[in-house]
Amino acid sequence: MNDAAPAPTPAPAPRKRARVRAPELIGKGGWINTGGKDLKLADFRGRTLILDFWTFCCINCLHVLDELRDLEEKHRDTLVIVGVHSPKFVHEADHRAVVDAVERYEVHHPVLDDPELATWKQYAVRAWPTLVVIDPEGYVVAQHAGEGHANAIRTLVEELEAEHEAKGTLRRGDGPYVPPEPVATDLRFPGKAIGLPSGNFLVSDTTRHQLVELAEDGETVVRRLGEGVFREPQGLALLPDGKVVVADTVHHALRTYDPESGAIELVAGTGKQWWQGSPTSGPALDVDLSSPWDVAWWQGKVWIAMAGVHQLWTYDPQTGTVEVAAGTTNEGLVDGPAAEAWFAQPSGLAAAGDRLWIADSETSALRWIDTDLVVHTAVGTGLFDFGHRDGAADQALLQHPLGVTALPDGSVAVSDTYNHALRRFDPASGEVTTLATDLREPSDAVVVDGDVVVVESARHRLTRLRLPEEAVQVESVAHRTQREATEVAPGRLRLDVVFQAPRGQKLDERYGPSTRLLVSSTPPELLSSGEGTGTDLFRELDVDPEVAEGVLHVSAMAASCDDDPANEYPACHVHQQDWGVPVRITADGATRLPLVLAGLDEEG
Repeated sequence: MNDAAPAPTPAPAPRKRARVRAPELIGKGGWINTGGKDLKLADFRGRTLILDFWTFCCINCLHVLDELRDLEEKHRDTLVIVGVHSPKFVHEADHRAVVDAVERYEVHHPVLDDPELATWKQYAVRAWPTLVVIDPEGYVVAQHAGEGHANAIRTLVEELEAEHEAKGTLRRGDGPYVPPEPVATDLRFPGKAIGLPSGNFLVSDTTRHQLVELAEDGETVVRRLGEGVFREPQGLALLPDGKVVVADTVHHALRTYDPESGAIELVAGTGKQWWQGSPTSGPALDVDLSSPWDVAWWQGKVWIAMAGVHQLWTYDPQTGTVEVAAGTTNEGLVDGPAAEAWFAQPSGLAAAGDRLWIADSETSALRWIDTDLVVHTAVGTGLFDFGHRDGAADQALLQHPLGVTALPDGSVAVSDTYNHALRRFDPASGEVTTLATDLREPSDAVVVDGDVVVVESARHRLTRLRLPEEAVQVESVAHRTQREATEVAPGRLRLDVVFQAPRGQKLDERYGPSTRLLVSSTPPELLSSGEGTGTDLFRELDVDPEVAEGVLHVSAMAASCDDDPANEYPACHVHQQDWGVPVRITADGATRLPLVLAGLDEEG
C-alpha cells in the first residue's frame, strides 16, 4: 500500500489558435437592450464574446437562442453574448420589428440591429445561425454554423476563461445588458387562436407561455391557463372529443387541454428536440419532436407543422403514436409524393375537405397536401423570392406567412405576416387578392359568423374584420433576399465543409461514418455533377457554365464523441446546418467554396 499522494495531472496545454483580429461591430439600426448606449468591440475587452448572427424568421436561430441560455447564465461575469440581427426578409430590416422580436423571444443580451448586413459581411458569415467566438483580447478563435454546438462552445468558453485568468487578461463583472421596461397588455405576442363551442376564443399567449380564453368580444379575459406548463405555445386545434390539442413549441411537445375540466395533459414528445438519426415514428411519448408550430385535425388524425425539421407529422390519439407524414428534413420547395417533398418551416395549417392547406413560411408559399399524400404549391417559388403581388397565383408573392384559414366559399385566407396583410387565394380562379392591410404581423385568423378575427401578434390583440366583397388595391412589390451572391467559376468547384471536433472529442467511426453531406441546386441544371448524399465533408462539384446564377443547397451533419478509450459509452453531440448559398457564375469566380460548420477555415 502506497500512502504517498499521487502526482497532480498536468493541465493540458492551451490549444494554439490562429490570431485573427475581430472586425468592429457596425449596424445602422443601432443597439437594443443596452439602455440606449452604443457599444464598440473595445467595450468587451477582457470578456469572452460570442456573436450570434440571427434573424427572427429562422427557427434554427430560435433553437440556438435556447441552447445558449444556460451558458449565458453560468458565465455571466466573464462571457457576453451579442446578437447581431442580420435580416433575410425586408420586414426584418424594420427596427421596430427587431425590437419586438427581441422581446418576443426573450433575448436577454445586447442586440446589434444590422439591417444592411455590414457586420455579417465583415465576418464572412454565410448562414443563419452562425456563432463567432472572440477571446478576451479581441481575436476570433472559432466559428460555428447551425445547431448543436452548445457543448463545444461551453468547453471553449471554460478554456478561454482559465487561460486568460492565468494571463491576467480576464475582466470579471456585470455585462452591458439592460432589460427593457415591461409593458402591460392582456396578450403579449399571441400566436394562434380558435373558436370554442361556447363562442369564446382560445388564444396562445406565446411570450407569456400561457393560453388565454377571451369572451366573444375577443377582448375580455375569461381565464388564463397553463402557467408553468407551456413554453411559447403556438398552434391550437379542436378535437372531436371537445379537447384542444396545443403545440407546445419550445418544449417540443403536444398537450391537450380539456375546456370542461381544465385538465392539461402531455400527449406527444419527450421534451427533447429531434435530431437526425432519432426515431421518426412510434409511441408518441417516446419520440422526440422539433418545434411544432401549428396543428390541425384532418383525415382522422392531428397533423403537425413541424417547423423545426421542415416536415409534417401526424399524431393519432386512438393509437397514441406519431410518425412523419411528409417532408425529407431538407429545406426548400419541392412538390410531389409526401416522402419526397421539401418544406421550409411550415407554420400554419388549415383543414378543408380533401385538402390540408399549409403556410410554408420560409419559402413565402401557400401549399397543400391531398388525400393521396401528394404535395402541391399554390403560391410561392422558393427560399429567396418574396413580396406583395396580387393576381395569378403563379406570379403572386407573399412574405413569410405564418397562418392559413379556410373560408366558407372554398377559398383560403393567408395571414401574410411580414406584409402586415390578410390575403386570399381562390382555387377556382387561381387568383390571389388582398383582403386587408395595416395589420401588425398577423399570424392566424378565425372565421366567426361571416367575419374574420385576425390575431395581430405585434399589436397584442385580436381584430375583427368584415370579409370584404372587393379586394383591397395594393401596389405590387417584389423582393429578393439581401444576401450577396457568391461568385464562383464555371467548371470544377471544390466544396469544403469545415468541421473541427471540440477539444476532448473526436469523430467516432466505430459504428460507421459519423458525417453526412447532402448537396443539390436550384435550378437543378446548375450542377452537372456532384449532387446527392455522401459521408465525406467535401465534394467536387461541376458547375454548368450555361447557367448564370442559382442556389446551392448544402446540408451537413457531424457527430463528435468524447475521446476517452476507457469509456465504452462516450457522450456524443450532433452538429448540423443547412446552407442555401446564392451563387453567380463568373469567369474569375472562386474555385473553392468553404462552409464552416465548426472551427476556422485554415485555408481562408
